[in-house]
Amino acid sequence: MRLVPLDLDRDLDLLHAWVTHPRSHFWGLQGASVDRVRDEYQKIAANPHHHAWLGSDDDGTPLFLAETYDPAHSELAQHYDVRPGDIGMHVLVAPPTRARSGLTSAVMRAVLDFCFADSRVDRVVVEPDVRNEAIARKNAEAGFVEERHVQLHDKVARLSFCTRAAYEMSVPHLNPAAMELAHRRLIAKAIGEFSHERLIEPVPTGDGTYRFGDVTFTARRYPLEHWVVDPASLGGPLDALDFIAGLRETLGIPEELLGTYLEEISATLAGTAWKVTHRRETAEELVHADFQTVEAAMTEGHPGFVANNGRIGFGLKDHEAYAPEAGRPVRLRWLAVLRTESIFVYDGDEREHYLAEFGAETLDHYERQLRSKGLNPADYRYLPVHPWQWEHKVAVTFAPEVARRAIVPLDESTDRYRAQQSIRTFFNIDRPDRHYVKTAIAVQNMGFMRGLSPKYMRATPPINQWVADLVHNDEELRACGFQVLRELAAAGYVGDAYHRTGTPSAYTKMLAALWRESPVPKLADGERLATMASLLHRDRDGNALVTALIRESGVSAAEWVSAYFRAYLRPIVHCLLAHDLAFMPHGENLIMVLTGHVPRRVFVKDIGEEVAVMSDRPLPPEVERIRMITSVELKELALFTDVFDGFLRHLAGILDADGVLTWAEFWSLAGDCVREHAKDHPSLAGRLDLLRQSFAHSCLNRLQLRNTLQMVNIADQESSLIYAGELENPISA
Repeated sequence: MRLVPLDLDRDLDLLHAWVTHPRSHFWGLQGASVDRVRDEYQKIAANPHHHAWLGSDDDGTPLFLAETYDPAHSELAQHYDVRPGDIGMHVLVAPPTRARSGLTSAVMRAVLDFCFADSRVDRVVVEPDVRNEAIARKNAEAGFVEERHVQLHDKVARLSFCTRAAYEMSVPHLNPAAMELAHRRLIAKAIGEFSHERLIEPVPTGDGTYRFGDVTFTARRYPLEHWVVDPASLGGPLDALDFIAGLRETLGIPEELLGTYLEEISATLAGTAWKVTHRRETAEELVHADFQTVEAAMTEGHPGFVANNGRIGFGLKDHEAYAPEAGRPVRLRWLAVLRTESIFVYDGDEREHYLAEFGAETLDHYERQLRSKGLNPADYRYLPVHPWQWEHKVAVTFAPEVARRAIVPLDESTDRYRAQQSIRTFFNIDRPDRHYVKTAIAVQNMGFMRGLSPKYMRATPPINQWVADLVHNDEELRACGFQVLRELAAAGYVGDAYHRTGTPSAYTKMLAALWRESPVPKLADGERLATMASLLHRDRDGNALVTALIRESGVSAAEWVSAYFRAYLRPIVHCLLAHDLAFMPHGENLIMVLTGHVPRRVFVKDIGEEVAVMSDRPLPPEVERIRMITSVELKELALFTDVFDGFLRHLAGILDADGVLTWAEFWSLAGDCVREHAKDHPSLAGRLDLLRQSFAHSCLNRLQLRNTLQMVNIADQESSLIYAGELENPISA
């Protein structure tokens, strides 16, 4: 949000509508004429100690009125000893024209950010009417403390103060109600997923109720050992940390890593509390929302992992600035790095790449910055860096390289970006046609430090191009509309002592970036985008987005799911059978293209790190890295584990629980999709047995519980897998 001076010539009609609205009765201008409102605000404009501001959101939509004033030159000076550094504040949120969840809290924080942006301000004072209980609650959330009631000329007011420190330490999401909901959701998920992985075994007590230890609950049980536990039904102790800690031996958590795992659990709880407090979009709203609104509204994280929102390293301000759910615009920082101590891989001209990504004006600005330091721009290339990474790692961990001008800090990007669910990937909101930027960030999240290795990324653009060409040249995949979002360019710094040791570590993954194609230029008229993860999203009230999409689409649930399977499941099956090509096709790695609220095709992304050729078929030397010679059974698990167990069982459970499509009907349609593909491609028959009766039960949480610092060895993922018997194949019948 941004605040600009109120302009009566421009804003009078809007201002009049706001202050005379019935919801604004505490503003004291009910029934006022336009002329009276003009007179009141002309007095403010003429007063050097009082200012009026119009607040708007990113797209320029006016949302609120704010006033700031010097208390020493106001009626309040008669009621308390005004300190230097005090500033008075009033705020009026616009009467709603549509539902905007969490708007008042966001406005309050925007206004306080604005007040405290002046370094001379130490304390904000407010004096709302004592009858205005709603604003009193919002003030308390933000850090205001009521001192006493005072009689002003037009009201009895709550004289309240908020110091800079109190505001900075305010955590409105960490309240009993939000945290109880977070505990309930996490314990429900833990029971469901740990039961699914055969780590625990709840005891049935009749009529869909169960007991595990001291916890009682109701749940729906489905094939694939899928549990849908009702968070609201939980009875007994509701502390997720105690619940996990009490199961340490059962879950197989190494004693020395218990604290780390509990920290990820605690961070996941905090993240959930933040989301349910600040992200209140309903499923019905998200049906019509744009791509990035849907991305930011996701509340769950990975559907299988219990500790899925760790982000160890982020503080409160970092979360509000950089977490995807915060939805804040981010300007990336840029570095110049010596060409002789860095890598850049791109099938094209490097300078043209920079011109396309940030334009001639910005490139000229960076070159002038280098010349002003006595450096030759021809000796350097440019590398984007996450603002958190610059502040916490680059300027400290690479201090010698910065000092000797091997790494030169420049300016921030002119374009604004938004963090995606992966936290280190950014979407350009000012120029959506420009590439995503994926940056290294030394934050621990869901079992991995989220770094990027320059050495590893040398092959990333060639691998992406090879996969994209294979997909594009396949008639079946073209017919399904299946496309790859290529990672076209990679850059990284390698001139530091960490690289000179020759030992790979987290420190050799701290300064690198990738550029990935945006899907926006690939859209046709009438198409819109949404992360596939959104199909598993339930809003704060428990309403599922996929249920709302099907309802709004006007087609039957069976037609909708069949269209989805043709866009997603059929191409994944074809890649595996025809090309021995396996992706990691979970929700956040697929972007759906919807027409009339129905998925019609998908984009697959994250190719460089999460694709494998599972055979000895010939590959170009630069693509050889993705070869994984393995057994037929493990090749089949690329479908059974990653698609059926990892994603579709959750979607099937939502549709069944909502009464939209039964579990049996869902998997019957999935089976039809696989069989129809086999019928259309008889030459591929017998390569894999996708209709086998059962498959090995590969467990994700067991990996994280065993080693929450690094779940798998990226270089040899197969040897890292943990199995727990077998699961029945839901499409075998």
